[in-house]
Amino acid sequence: MPWYRVAYLPAVLNDLRTTERPMAQRLLDKTKWLASNAVNLRHDSMHPDLPGLIQYAVADWRILYSIDREEHIVAIHRICTRRELYRRAS
Repeated sequence: MPWYRVAYLPAVLNDLRTTERPMAQRLLDKTKWLASNAVNLRHDSMHPDLPGLIQYAVADWRILYSIDREEHIVAIHRICTRRELYRRAS
């Protein structure tokens, strides 16, 4: 079973900067969990217009990520609340 690394895009730092510390830690832990379980999880695209971008829910928060199976990387694109995600989409 291949190991996957986690790569955070720069926007993630801004996303977590205003988050309460316990929730930020929980979200970071979940990103590591996603990478360690990447082979065992089903990864469905979150929207047909965004192929390859996957959404994972943690309470009211959403982790948006993609997987590079050749390089074995889970790239975290954004971490935001559900409300922020759908506000941006409209």
